Amino acid sequence: MRLFGLIGYPLSHSFSEKYFTEKFLRENISDAQYKLFPIDSIEKLPQLVSENPNLVGLSVTIPYKEKVISFLDELDESAKVIGAVNTIKFNFQNSTFKTIGYNTDAHGFRKSLKPFLTSAHERALILGTGGASKAVEYVLKQIGVECIFVSREKKNIVGKTILTYEELNSYVIDSCKLIVNCSPLGTFPNVNEFPNIPYESISKEHFLYDLIYNPAETEFLKRGKMQGAQIMNGLDMLKMQAEKAWEIWRK
Repeated sequence: MRLFGLIGYPLSHSFSEKYFTEKFLRENISDAQYKLFPIDSIEKLPQLVSENPNLVGLSVTIPYKEKVISFLDELDESAKVIGAVNTIKFNFQNSTFKTIGYNTDAHGFRKSLKPFLTSAHERALILGTGGASKAVEYVLKQIGVECIFVSREKKNIVGKTILTYEELNSYVIDSCKLIVNCSPLGTFPNVNEFPNIPYESISKEHFLYDLIYNPAETEFLKRGKMQGAQIMNGLDMLKMQAEKAWEIWRK
């Protein structure tokens, strides 16, 4: 039985096991199983791998998309540029074993967002500076959208514009018609949490995208919708990145 799974911590919010289990049933894939592996430290990854010799692939979620890189043998070119991994392939060839890291978040984000982009979305506000935000920046830069990051703490990173939440005002919000939440704020079960931005400055010209998919409508999205903004959650991105991961695993 080929084993696939998800590492991260916590994993109570994840739909991945359900998604792949249903996919395997629907497509009559009888030799595959997908499991959740909630590990509270990335240092436990080697033990997890050694205890599961039939592992073929892993998905990676918060908080390990960047930390996992040092445990891998190789990185796909896009994962190298992005600096974050959400998909691992265990490659057995000629009696050798290699772990290869990929980033399918970028694929999922690009494919799900592109139909909704307009000329008004020339500048984006990216909430959060973790692994997911790197994939988002990678895609937006490729399609010519300027990126401004928002962090809880003041950060200086060469080549990036990073503001704190306290520095946000109506001018910043008005100039960024695309706002993408890459932070975990609002994820189940903490559904009452939300990024602290000036929601009163959001208009019907704004597009709010939340990478969170559980709940389907976060407090961030609800507050944007109340201002007339177009909204989208991360479910389509999840499905599209999962299908890309499966494409990588079955090669």
